[in-house]
Amino acid sequence: MIERNLICVACPRGCPVTVTLNEVNEVISVTGNSCPRGDTYARAEVTHPERSLTSTVKVTGGKAYIVPVKSSRAIPKELLLSAMKEINKASLPAPVHIGDVAIKDLLGTGVDIIATNEVE
Repeated sequence: MIERNLICVACPRGCPVTVTLNEVNEVISVTGNSCPRGDTYARAEVTHPERSLTSTVKVTGGKAYIVPVKSSRAIPKELLLSAMKEINKASLPAPVHIGDVAIKDLLGTGVDIIATNEVE
């Protein structure tokens, strides 16, 4: 059996959580969490970790050269580097509005990269 120790980030408490896995990386138990969200977070973190992604995208013809963007939802952690390579290739023409889609269906994940500010 394998034990993984994590600090839960599902709520502000920051509980130290221990996840016990069997030989084929299936979760046997989760201990140390103070709320049910800790159990859910810990199971996902050790079997299929995901992260929200924030960055910037180039803007052409605007008052600013870049606009902040974020992923519409979390993406698999192992895709973060590839995702950033795609984001670095992207460009939006001005004007850019909050909610504009900079990249649709990033890396086939179904996740969009969305502008979080305005550029005139």
